[in-house]
Amino acid sequence: MSEQTPTPEELRHRERMQRKKALVDRKIARATVDRGVLVVNTGNGKGKSSSGFGMLARSLGHGFHCGVVQFIKGSFSTGEEAFFRRFPEQVDYHVMGEGFTWETQDKARDIAAAQAAWHIAARMLTDARYRLVLLDELNIALVKQYVMLEQVLPALAARPADQHVVVTGRGAPDALVAMADTVTEMRVVKHAFEAGIRAQQGIEL
Repeated sequence: MSEQTPTPEELRHRERMQRKKALVDRKIARATVDRGVLVVNTGNGKGKSSSGFGMLARSLGHGFHCGVVQFIKGSFSTGEEAFFRRFPEQVDYHVMGEGFTWETQDKARDIAAAQAAWHIAARMLTDARYRLVLLDELNIALVKQYVMLEQVLPALAARPADQHVVVTGRGAPDALVAMADTVTEMRVVKHAFEAGIRAQQGIEL
């Protein structure tokens, strides 16, 4: 049975896809560098930490040893913590926050917690065993100056060459954005909370 002659629209589509494939192939051919990347997820929209934990899951799938330090969250249990603690041989998981700052209402305690979290994070950033380090809500600690940018940038620059780092939280400082290899800004379009729907397990918790 002979093939049916393509229609003009099918031919145009094929030509567009051929041009697109050639463009993508050229970009892939130019991407020859292999090294650890710094990823920053920021903005006011939902999904910054979720994306980071997605990369953590992907890293585990490749057999990487990973580290997690949560700088703000900590006063309530989350599904991601419950899940990733099932892999103690692959993930060093540290929940160091005291909760959201409007809940603690104790600046000195928040600063002490953030500094303790940074102490653990800084150690991970010197250890080549960690192929991916997730610094969840570090941006919040930086914005509030609970952890100083002057501490963080040199540690990120000096980390092992093949170590990936993901930093999350709104308000990423400009200098951190400039250093990063990949930056994504989450934008709010709608959020269920604004309609009176409380945080849901599997979505926010």
